Amino acid sequence: METEIELKFFVFPEFVDTIIDKISGAKVIEQSCLNLGNIYFDTPEQHLRKHDTGLRIRRFNDERIQTLKTAGRVVAGLHQRPEYNADHDSDIPNVHLHPSDAWPDDIALEDLQQQLSPLFSTNFVRQQWLVAMPDGSEIELAFDQGEVISGDKTTPICEVELELKSGQTDALFTLARDLCSSGGMRLGNQSKAAKGYRLAMDTPADSVKPLTLVRTESSDSVETCFVNSLEHALSHWHYHEQIYIDTQDKLALQEIRIAIAFLRQIFLVFGEMVPKRASELLRQELKWLEEELHWLDESEHLEYLIEEKGNVLRKLDARKFLVASLKESAEALPTTDEMMKLLMSARYCGLLLDLSRWILTRDWQPFLDDKKRQVLQESIDSHSGILLDRTWEALDSAFSTENQLLPVDYFKQKMRLRRNLMTGTCFALIYDEERRKGFRLPWLDLLQGIGDLMSLEPLRSRVQLLEDEEEKEQLGRWLLRQERSILHAMEQTRRAGLEYPPYWQ
Repeated sequence: METEIELKFFVFPEFVDTIIDKISGAKVIEQSCLNLGNIYFDTPEQHLRKHDTGLRIRRFNDERIQTLKTAGRVVAGLHQRPEYNADHDSDIPNVHLHPSDAWPDDIALEDLQQQLSPLFSTNFVRQQWLVAMPDGSEIELAFDQGEVISGDKTTPICEVELELKSGQTDALFTLARDLCSSGGMRLGNQSKAAKGYRLAMDTPADSVKPLTLVRTESSDSVETCFVNSLEHALSHWHYHEQIYIDTQDKLALQEIRIAIAFLRQIFLVFGEMVPKRASELLRQELKWLEEELHWLDESEHLEYLIEEKGNVLRKLDARKFLVASLKESAEALPTTDEMMKLLMSARYCGLLLDLSRWILTRDWQPFLDDKKRQVLQESIDSHSGILLDRTWEALDSAFSTENQLLPVDYFKQKMRLRRNLMTGTCFALIYDEERRKGFRLPWLDLLQGIGDLMSLEPLRSRVQLLEDEEEKEQLGRWLLRQERSILHAMEQTRRAGLEYPPYWQ
């Protein structure tokens, strides 16, 4: 058995020129170009797929290799997957070529042998270079270009793979960082097999989903919770990046932004245990990217006001003018092409690589003293309450009933509220679910109320654009009624949130 450790990237066909240029000064041990044909097999019920197991036969020249890939992990963008390889002489699979204990436990091999059939194939040209890194590590750099085929359906392949053949994982990131410095690379979690299954089953793109809770147990160490939280946020990011590539759905971009906000909150929450100077550069880059996506809130508010089904502005005489003006503002926001360019940019890819590398190589360790090192090994159960108390104190101070909050005050607190609510995501499962949901509900409602208030701002800025005085007065009165109604509801919600007992105390 071998374990692949690799990074995958989606690129454009011309990226091969960048590869050749980048490795021109490197020590290349071997170089080759192969025409590879791969047939993937499964049962009609996709039994292997359900066990995250893949079976293929690869053809090159007159040779065939049958490969069984068992359930692996994608950690912070790094693919780690055990595989079994065996020489073969046919395009018909033979399950007995691999050890019986390599297969899922509930599979009867004889039954499996009878049920296997070709599901899809991948045909591509692989240019590959075995590169010797300065630290002695050896990395196979492959550029694959071709297509996935299932029946009469096809989808293109244009990928770069970096596989660690020997040496240190850190060397993979060093080479990847150098390659991405010119842009045109996007870190990818979707394998060729995943593309093939999606094509064969005619599966639609994945659906946007909210950030879920980190699977923390009370016995986990502080460091384990920290790492799991970072990986959880990064997984959410990668998942929605692919959805945006497939669908251009701005809701997927919003989830990427939420993942970035969650990462920033994780660094803040654990800041006394993991020194901030250890993550300073990462936090700066995360702030940059979050600001690049800041326009999404405005887009959401504009779409809400323009949406015909909602008829938000139906009672206003100036409706046609307002809708036309709002549409003009919406059209001035960043385009899909601009977002695609961002996702393929050197800075964006570099941030993801640096973050992945930081997590996998535990780059905070050199910044720890003995006391912090000991704290990180203590149980999260003994620290989570303290961390939540600090978050609660910030909310209690910002939203105290002693303060009369105007819309502008709520606007200033929106990001703090959103991010502070994410603190519980790290270790919420330690606590009682009913009490936790009861505590969070009014604060989530308050966050929605802030959004409702902010959706009025595009209209407020257009009051003075109206030439008709009656229309101007009508819009002003309408805005005032809407604002008062929202603020009244938010005031009740704020009081409820402050009165509800914290679930961790």
